[in-house]
Amino acid sequence: MHWSAIESKGTTGDRRARRTAGAVASAALLLPLLGAAPSPSAEGAPATGLQRAFAAAAAEYHVPGGVLLAVSYLQSRWDAHAGAPSVSGGYGPMHLTDARTAITETPHHGDGTEDARGDGSRPALRPDVEAPKDSELPARLKTLTRAADLTGLPAERLRTDAAANVAGGAALLAAAQRDLGEPLSDDAADWYGAVARFSGADDTATAAQYADDVYAVLRAGEERTTDSGQRVRLAARPGLRPDTTRLGGAGLRTASAEGTECPRTVSCEWIPAPYEEFGEGDYGNHDLGDRPASQSIKYIVVHDTEGTWDGVLNLVQDPTYVSWNYTLRSTDGHIAQHVKAKDVAWHAGNWYVNAKSIGLEHEGFLAAPDAWYTEEMYRASARLVKYLSRKYDIPLDRQHVLGHDNVPGPTASTIPGMHTDPGPYWDWRHYFTLLGHPFHATLGKGTDLVTVLPDFDTNRPVYTGCVTKGEPCAAHGSSEVRLHSAPDEGSPLVKDIGLYPNGDASTTGVNDVGSRVSTGQRYALAGRQGDWTAIWYLGQKAWFKNPGKRPTAVRASGPAVTPKDGLAEIPVYGRAYPEKEAYPAGVPVQAVSPLPYKVLAGQRYAAGDKVPGEYFYSPTFDTTPHRVVIGSDMYYEIQFGHRVAFVRAADVDLVP
Repeated sequence: MHWSAIESKGTTGDRRARRTAGAVASAALLLPLLGAAPSPSAEGAPATGLQRAFAAAAAEYHVPGGVLLAVSYLQSRWDAHAGAPSVSGGYGPMHLTDARTAITETPHHGDGTEDARGDGSRPALRPDVEAPKDSELPARLKTLTRAADLTGLPAERLRTDAAANVAGGAALLAAAQRDLGEPLSDDAADWYGAVARFSGADDTATAAQYADDVYAVLRAGEERTTDSGQRVRLAARPGLRPDTTRLGGAGLRTASAEGTECPRTVSCEWIPAPYEEFGEGDYGNHDLGDRPASQSIKYIVVHDTEGTWDGVLNLVQDPTYVSWNYTLRSTDGHIAQHVKAKDVAWHAGNWYVNAKSIGLEHEGFLAAPDAWYTEEMYRASARLVKYLSRKYDIPLDRQHVLGHDNVPGPTASTIPGMHTDPGPYWDWRHYFTLLGHPFHATLGKGTDLVTVLPDFDTNRPVYTGCVTKGEPCAAHGSSEVRLHSAPDEGSPLVKDIGLYPNGDASTTGVNDVGSRVSTGQRYALAGRQGDWTAIWYLGQKAWFKNPGKRPTAVRASGPAVTPKDGLAEIPVYGRAYPEKEAYPAGVPVQAVSPLPYKVLAGQRYAAGDKVPGEYFYSPTFDTTPHRVVIGSDMYYEIQFGHRVAFVRAADVDLVP
């Protein structure tokens, strides 16, 4: 869909003239259809202000109110984010995009400098990560400019005023409907084509999937309190069936899903990463494998791209660059697959994790300046992850669905450079609800674990460095909870000797994960005091505020590990590699290198899988010498800090 091709109907004066008492009266009539009762006051109570804005915009631009609400829900869940842009430069409840104002095109991937392969058997791969500058942003990233032309409203107002933003979205929908040669009907079923074009997708499959999702919202109905405290409701219309033939005249390209490994419920196309030689001994940008036959796939790693869609696709098609399995587009949830699941992509900075994972890059920026991710991208990602979970038997929990910021550094020297995406603004609670595995309290006899579970919208810890180093980021909902060295908000943050070997304190920097826990992660209880809860974290007791009336964690049950009796401390590892005796001739032994952390006697850590040491040897373009080495030494994955880690099973006892 190209908004630049949509002809505006009527002059700015004509548009302003339509803002009459008749439109306000029509809005009042629409309110019951949208699921809300009209307020007796002219402006309405604060809780109904946004609902009235939807009704007024629907009346003014002759768009069915339910369609407008459903489109907005799929973009932002009706949140305004206090005028802050999304990860792709979208503003307000309608996600009107103005990417040039909102974001830079230079990636800054989690502030890290990691070697994406993380394999000590070959030279580090740290390519220049500056994405190509686009001479012209695609139309889907500048819909706010088009909305300003259609409404006559200033761009700044469309960015910051929720009611104006909704009006801009309504104007775009109406313009798309006219451009398709369709009347401005009051029947929601007639708007399928316009909704599909609103997505910004340039292919029919993605546009249709987006429209299908909008109409699914319309049929089911929705109701929630927004981030500004306003209750918005869309009444369900279970029998609504749109006229899908109206997409035919949209002039969009046909994108083939041939060759992809995607569920039918998403729009997906194959854009392959190259497996090529370049120069003597150099090749890229992934390794051929035979998973799951040769080795199991145990992890899904969630990333954000730190670059715009077009630039990132250029990078993954460069054989000298790194790779990942899938990229997801923010504006419409479109998916590109680059590496087959059987092969090993270079994405997580830890070779053990790379060899056993699938990497998903989501278009966006960790802090640009205060990132939020679109609902359509969350939904497309959740559908893909559910499909991968079923196909490869990957449990849907935070021990197996990791953020890049949860992947451990493989050795001590790599810890400070590990990436920190998708960052504190990724809504893990909502994501796992979409996955069909919502987090909740699990109680059992003698349980001494907690699951981190703050309310995303109201949990707003202070972060710094989103725009300027040391300067506070704008207030924003967060999945993460900060940790202190004592049950007092004035106490120092806990230290991370891996990140700060000289003993410096952790900071509130948006990329500093040294003193943070994330939604869905499980930790062993270490104490309670008033509104504060202590957990074992990085070998120390760490405190976070957890008041009963607004909890940030809930009780959990499950296995934990503790050092065997008689051991004062045990080492912690960033990868589960085999013992030296397991390596066959011709495969260099990889060091089992402990990290600078220790688990001390009496401490407990939530345990995940018990696994044998494993190493995928593949340092050559020729796959003949490649081997999967599996040892007899066993490891437990544990939730050790913000990142997972591994301990030898021989060093610990499992505590049920």
